[in-house]
Amino acid sequence: MKDSPLREPTFLILTALAARAQHGYGILLDVEEISAGRVKLRAGTLYTALDRLSADGWVAVDREQVVDGRLRRYYRLTDEGAARLETEVRRLRAQTQAAERRLRLRPAGGTA
Repeated sequence: MKDSPLREPTFLILTALAARAQHGYGILLDVEEISAGRVKLRAGTLYTALDRLSADGWVAVDREQVVDGRLRRYYRLTDEGAARLETEVRRLRAQTQAAERRLRLRPAGGTA
């Protein structure tokens, strides 16, 4: 299952963590921004995904801090997670390039 295509929320979470460690709310906002507002994760969905990604070795807890009496946990992308994200980027790029090549071959005006 680790080599199968990533589901979009997983791809977006890994992408959000690619540049820096973030806490949950920051990941939620980043996923929404990366997806141009199309994907809005709920907190429960995010933390379930983070638990799964942590078990897979793709993300890890970077640090914890207490803010206003509440624990804030920051997550980071691991080297294994970065490699998996890069694999998915290559897969998506190859599919996009195939679609672009085929669109260039398409007859003008299309068919009915």
